[in-house]
Amino acid sequence: MVKERARILVVGGGYVGMYTALRLQRELKPELGRGEAEITVVSPDPYMTYQPFLPEAAAGSISPRHVVVPLRRVLPRCRVVIGEATAIDHAKRTATLTTLASGEEGTGGEQIAYDELVLAPGSVARTLPIPGLADHAVGFKTVEEAIGLRNHVIEQMDIASSTRDPEIRDAALTFVFVGGGYAGVEALGELEDMARYATRYYHNVRPEDMKWILVEAADRILPEVGEDMGRYTVTELRRRNIDVRLHTRLESCVDRVAVLSDGARFPTRTVVWTAGVRPHPVLAASDLPLTARGRLKCTPELTIEGTPHAWAAGDAASVPDVTAGAPGTECAPHAQHALRQAKVLGDNIAHSLRGEPLETYAHRYAGSVASLGFHKGVAQVYGRRLKGYPAWFMHRVYHLSRVPTFNRKARVLAEWTLSGLFKREIVSLGSLEHPRAEFELAAGGKPQHGPEDDPKG
Repeated sequence: MVKERARILVVGGGYVGMYTALRLQRELKPELGRGEAEITVVSPDPYMTYQPFLPEAAAGSISPRHVVVPLRRVLPRCRVVIGEATAIDHAKRTATLTTLASGEEGTGGEQIAYDELVLAPGSVARTLPIPGLADHAVGFKTVEEAIGLRNHVIEQMDIASSTRDPEIRDAALTFVFVGGGYAGVEALGELEDMARYATRYYHNVRPEDMKWILVEAADRILPEVGEDMGRYTVTELRRRNIDVRLHTRLESCVDRVAVLSDGARFPTRTVVWTAGVRPHPVLAASDLPLTARGRLKCTPELTIEGTPHAWAAGDAASVPDVTAGAPGTECAPHAQHALRQAKVLGDNIAHSLRGEPLETYAHRYAGSVASLGFHKGVAQVYGRRLKGYPAWFMHRVYHLSRVPTFNRKARVLAEWTLSGLFKREIVSLGSLEHPRAEFELAAGGKPQHGPEDDPKG
């Protein structure tokens, strides 16, 4: 038994962070000063985002509030701190946090002590030094980016409908997505499907007027679903007049002109960057062992190699795949692994505190599912390949079973049911991104809009 209450610090409120805290909350019952541990969860947002639902949120199939899970609601026995860990000194068992309060007070951060550390900060977008990328592109990792992109696409259709300038119209109706993984393909598929549906409400914008371009540096897209399904996806997208360019890179988007490595140039107001991720910067600001790729070196028991009282899983962790057979193989940084690793991680921390043997994480990858729009999808599950409606249906069933809490499952299912009975809601709420603009104008000030709000770019 534990002699005194252990202070457990969980860095990150994503898949691994939230599910690990849930497991620890159930196992250790840290409540009202009792129990075996005191659990603190540090997260930059007060919610966990279920990222597989971001494309459907962007397309309007799911309400944005149903894509997120409030941490304080599901972790009532944990202390939730909204902020970010900027440095880890595991030798001293301390972490430096930047919280909302420290930002307001100008203190620069605060120290928090711990006994057990769980590092699960996830990953951040991997960008390249491409001219114009930081000024004009948008990512697709957060619910804010997904809803902002939805509003932006509809606004571009409004601009194209109202302008007489062919250059402005052409740029407004050109959408460039960089990256052929899950995020890029699903986001493009859902948004193109939504925009094509929306054209029925525009008297002078037709589906064939829009240019949707997918840029991928490799020789195929969606490698997770297998080579055959990847080729099928390319064929399906091209059948929808989506320009899929393999072996191609984005070289510049200065002055809102996307320049590709094959020489093509596309004036565009929309560049969506989904070309991979990299480890969170806090890993480099720690004294913990890292791999050559900057991820934490972990054992099959999800401890950090050679570092007592430190644990990790998910995107931040390099976890050996004991089911692969070949030595040196790592678990892929997929949500499927993250969810299962979190359960083993939570149990192992409880075992460690009680002096019990640790479990080994061993799980074979079951397969992958991807949505390409309403009633369209691809899947490879346990070696079986599906496409079209069956794959789309399996995509929904799988993710409905994985989204946390019964409340979220019921709400998502209700929205899917209603969307099948009624027409889509096609509306842009662009004012949400600048809520003070109208008041500033009324008060005699100048609305603080970015250059992306200028129709001429």
